[in-house]
Amino acid sequence: MSAWPSLGFGLGLRSIYYPAVLEQKPSVDWFEIVSENYMIPGGRPLSILERVRADYPIVMHGVSMSLASSDPLDFDYLTQLKALAERIEPAWISDHLAWTGVDGVNLHDLLPIPYIREALDHVVERIRRVQDFLGRRLVVENASTYATFRDSEMEEWEFVREMAERADCLLLLDVNNVFVSGFNHGFDAARFIESIPVERVAQLHVAGHTTYETRKIDTHDQPVCDEVWTLFEQARHRFGDVSAMIERDDNFPPFDELLAELWRMRDIAARADAGRSRSAT
Repeated sequence: MSAWPSLGFGLGLRSIYYPAVLEQKPSVDWFEIVSENYMIPGGRPLSILERVRADYPIVMHGVSMSLASSDPLDFDYLTQLKALAERIEPAWISDHLAWTGVDGVNLHDLLPIPYIREALDHVVERIRRVQDFLGRRLVVENASTYATFRDSEMEEWEFVREMAERADCLLLLDVNNVFVSGFNHGFDAARFIESIPVERVAQLHVAGHTTYETRKIDTHDQPVCDEVWTLFEQARHRFGDVSAMIERDDNFPPFDELLAELWRMRDIAARADAGRSRSAT
C-alpha cells in the first residue's frame, strides 16, 4: 500500500459550486483547487478559498508549471505558487508530466513528450529544482495524450516510474488519463496501473471523457464511465487507501449528482478494500 497518508475522497473546487459548498458543508473529505485560479493577492476566489480551507483540507493542482518544456523554469510563476502554498498550507502541490508552452508563450494545453533518455534527464532535473525551490516534494500527474513519437525508447509507465525514483517525487495517477491514452495508443491500461510503484502514489484522479470515432478526449465534462470505474477499482486494490477525487470542469451537473458520483467512488473503494483483505489472508 502507498506510504502516504490518505485524505479520503474529494472533489475539485469549482466556482459554480461555491454556494453549495459554503451553505451545505457537504460530506466531502477534501477539495482540490486549480492553483492558477488563486494565484492573486486578493479578490473573491481567494476569499472563498480561505473560507473553504477553514473546514476542509486543500490540495493545489497546477496546469502551467510546464515541467517538460525547453524554456527555463518560470521562477516568477513558482514564487507566486509558493506564496499561495504558504497562505493556504495545502496537503501537497501537483502538476503534470507535460509542457504547456515554449518561447514564453503559454499554449494552455498539456502537450506530450517523447519517452527518451534525454527527455527523462531533463524532466528529472527540473522536478528536483522545483522541489528545492518549493521546499517540498512535488506530485506529478500522468497526462492524457493524443500523439506518440517514433523516437520513444520506452513505454510511458517505464518513463513515469524512473522519473519518480530519480527525482524522488510523488505521483498523481490519473486513472481516466490512463484509460484515454490506452485507447488512443493501443496499450493495456491495466498493465500501466500494475507497473506504477505503489510507494510513490499519493493521489488518484478519476473523470469523464468524450469519445469520438478514433479518439477519446480528456474533457472532464461527462460522468465517469464504467470502464474507468473498473480501472479505479484495480488501482484502489493495488495502491490501497490513497486520496482519490473526481474532476469535473464543464457541463456541470447539479451538485447533488456530483456528490452521488462521489458516493459511488466510496462504494467501489470499499469493495476493492474488501477484495484486498481477502487476498491477503
